[in-house]
Amino acid sequence: MKVRCKWCNLQNPLYVNYHDKEWGQLNFDDKYLFEMLILESFQAGLSWECVLNKRKAFREAYDNFEIDKVIMYDDNKIQKLLLNEHIIRNKLKIKASINNAKIFKKIQSEFGSFRYYLKTFTQDMIFYEVNLTSSKLSDSISNDLKKRGMTFVGTTIIYSYLQAIGVIYSHEKTCFMYKNH
Repeated sequence: MKVRCKWCNLQNPLYVNYHDKEWGQLNFDDKYLFEMLILESFQAGLSWECVLNKRKAFREAYDNFEIDKVIMYDDNKIQKLLLNEHIIRNKLKIKASINNAKIFKKIQSEFGSFRYYLKTFTQDMIFYEVNLTSSKLSDSISNDLKKRGMTFVGTTIIYSYLQAIGVIYSHEKTCFMYKNH
């Protein structure tokens, strides 16, 4: 039996698969970066497991996270999302996701990609940290995203986002995924 990070619910195959194959793995594909930012923003006040369990439904409801579609969502689409029992139906978060998509797109235009935007903060470094929920890095990115007009991007959400995309590597020392740096 493999030992995993203590937060991983071993009874949930989706969560185990996410832990083993995705979380902490460096992924700078802009489509993935967008999807994860939107999903992490829906996590606010909830568990990641709750969001992960609804990820497939989110992909369907959000047009597979095609940013050019999401930035065009109107009041009719918002109502449709609010009625979708398979996703998190929080009006503030739904509206924020559309607004954040527009800002994400502007950042892509300004920097060439969201990856290059993140690189201005990370200098392409991987940060090895365990048992934290925020850092100077997540503070800086969070503050900048807020200045640009994003919401639901507090330092804890951004820290979790950076862990998910592999910028912050946080597998615990007892976890089979742990690697020395």
